[in-house]
Amino acid sequence: METAKYGGANAAAPRIASHFASHIRAAHRDGQAVAAAPSVSTVEALIDAAFWASLRREEGYLPKISLAYLPAEQALRPMVFERPLPLVPAILAKVAPAVERAGIHLGVWEQDGELSVWGTTRTIPMYCFVLEVSSPGLLVVKHHRGEESAKFVNVAVLEGDRLMMIDEKASSLPDCPALLASLLGFDAPASWAESVNVLVQLAASMRAHARGGALLVVPSGTDTWRESIVPPIVYGIKPFFSELSQLMQEQTQGRRWQEALTRAVDVVAGLTAVDGATIITDKYELLAFGAKIGRRDNSPRVESVIVTEPIEGSVPHTMNPTEMGGTRHLSATQFVHDQRNAVALVASQDGRFTVFAWSPCEASVHAHRVEALLL
Repeated sequence: METAKYGGANAAAPRIASHFASHIRAAHRDGQAVAAAPSVSTVEALIDAAFWASLRREEGYLPKISLAYLPAEQALRPMVFERPLPLVPAILAKVAPAVERAGIHLGVWEQDGELSVWGTTRTIPMYCFVLEVSSPGLLVVKHHRGEESAKFVNVAVLEGDRLMMIDEKASSLPDCPALLASLLGFDAPASWAESVNVLVQLAASMRAHARGGALLVVPSGTDTWRESIVPPIVYGIKPFFSELSQLMQEQTQGRRWQEALTRAVDVVAGLTAVDGATIITDKYELLAFGAKIGRRDNSPRVESVIVTEPIEGSVPHTMNPTEMGGTRHLSATQFVHDQRNAVALVASQDGRFTVFAWSPCEASVHAHRVEALLL
């Protein structure tokens, strides 16, 4: 394993290196302080080491690692090892338990002509190359947004021999939901308090609990959504639960506020694990959970849905909702068809995540597969 080469690294490195080089050149022209662009050989070496490390077990645990390509001088308050560690799978797997928590990166840089791990850091510069080991054989390449410590943009996903380059132009397509545009994150950085980011946090939290779930986002101030819900609603909330809504109105931006927002998001996302759909308004007022979706009176049964994925080379295709998954996908498609001002977020137990929204341009329900953006 130490001498074998991962073919996916060789195939992916040129495209990924080109992506970082172009963005970093553009940032330099704008006078921004950015990270160094990794070379093709550097990207290949990082991916190769991370891939083989992802297949190892250390004391029964699978490694979760985040590698950041930068010198220690570009990090803020780094923890520097007395002796750099060689960039080899066995070492990465061995040190993984110490750095598996979110926000901690192993810093990698060239020393004496070789890539080595110099220590750890929690802060990295804009457009810093980051490579995360998500699960065995599943790697995610990201870069940092610069303005917000927690904001990253997914650049590529490598799964076995498959390379998925995120399509930067997907957010400019007609009828692109605001949630998808925020997940793609290629436009100007959004504020933590911007409303669509709450849905991003909810989507990530829903996917994290790995039980599957459905979240319906309906317009506030109207009960039209009830026409598509089977009565009685066993777990209705009255008055509506307003903690998430109130936090968004405060927008203090402090650490305590961010922690409170994260807890509130996890509370709402946790409810989606209950069989049925969780319902919130577009002002984040919790109305119900465990609700059963039904077809609205006199509404036709949905026979087709347009499915897209924000991956380069991916093309839209039309399918019957029953081909997408189970009951959650079918009922979410019907709900959005009948409630065209609503959006449905559906998480599958296998990690798939779909955003359903009505497309006026296509006069159809549009299913956006976005799991590659949530890794």
